[in-house]
Amino acid sequence: MAKTNFLIKQMAEIGTLDLYIYDDVEGDKTNFWTDEVTESETSAKYMQAQLENAKNIKNINLYINSYGGSVKEGLAIYNQLKRHTAHKTAYIDGFACSIASVIPMACDDIIMGTNTLMMIHHAAMGAWGNATELRKAANDVEVIDNASCSSYLQKAGVKLTAETLKALLDEQTWLSAEQCLQYGLCDRITGQEDKTITEAKQRFNAAMKFEVEQNEPVLKVPEELIVQKTNFEKLMMAFKNKNSEVK
Repeated sequence: MAKTNFLIKQMAEIGTLDLYIYDDVEGDKTNFWTDEVTESETSAKYMQAQLENAKNIKNINLYINSYGGSVKEGLAIYNQLKRHTAHKTAYIDGFACSIASVIPMACDDIIMGTNTLMMIHHAAMGAWGNATELRKAANDVEVIDNASCSSYLQKAGVKLTAETLKALLDEQTWLSAEQCLQYGLCDRITGQEDKTITEAKQRFNAAMKFEVEQNEPVLKVPEELIVQKTNFEKLMMAFKNKNSEVK
């Protein structure tokens, strides 16, 4: 029986495909004793089938909460998404670790919650054999690692250098949403849009007030109007003025 943690929901009426990676990224499993195959719903093969049935979809939403898994499966999923012509948005709902942090780099937009995390590290593998075979394994995993890391650099652009990325990978780094935004590994953080808009409006209003104050002509009030007079005083002044005109 197939797992249900990786759910596919196609909403044809609005042209959107929703994909959920809420489990380890892995291929199909075969039972050693019975040869029974359990289909993985986080495999590249399974993903290919979903995308094949959604050729005319205009939008793909990818939701991720995963510790990672197989680099082989993850890189294939990355490239499948990259090739698809739909607009792709990745939502990090919890953790996006290891290869599960590489997959969203294929998307046009990556959106993280304020309390979500990415974890990035160098590729790793187990090896057994003689010295020659172990040296080859080390070389092989380095090539695999470079292929995976290029996805981060392509998404981040000028915000992340190869040197900085290597330092982060060396330390097996957990990145907050703010750090991902800083390094170009995500595009937006949910919950900050309203605050950003409010601050922008405040800055605009302050700038406009300053501009008006700098350019507004200074109006001078006539001295005779500075002190308000009562009706009686006004009548007395008018009477005096009239008498002064009489020769």
